[in-house]
Amino acid sequence: MALSHVNQHGEANMVDVSDKAVTTREAVAEGILSLSAEALEQVQNNTAAKGDVLAVARIAGIQGAKQCANLIPLCHPLALSKVDIEFTIDTAKSQIITRCRCKLNGQTGVEMEALTGVNVALLTLFDMCKAVDPAMTMSHIRVLQKQGGKTGHWHRNE
Repeated sequence: MALSHVNQHGEANMVDVSDKAVTTREAVAEGILSLSAEALEQVQNNTAAKGDVLAVARIAGIQGAKQCANLIPLCHPLALSKVDIEFTIDTAKSQIITRCRCKLNGQTGVEMEALTGVNVALLTLFDMCKAVDPAMTMSHIRVLQKQGGKTGHWHRNE
């Protein structure tokens, strides 16, 4: 299978989606922030110096998904109909699992928007907690599932 963003001359180009059918398209991406127990406790108790960490990261993730085409050069600007950011706190592993779900009726998928939303939310979590734990790590950033378009439904098998 050929790369879709490379033309017959090997040059980068934006894919023409004008002949694709408009379908409901949805994607879910996830990433994990590992942080110290102290930083996680501040997030959970809403006592971080910068304020409500999860609320700010949620809004940042939504904004990030909406700005995807401004950040990734060959992405199409999309009119997203829904962006959800959700957080799951795993105290046993001292992690915040972040998921972004993006949805629209359109001619191209929303995987990049979901991935951008997750990354911006994770970066915001990092920014809000770095004074307490500068050694945090972000990992396992990936698409979990996508649906719509000619390929239908796909989900990660793990």
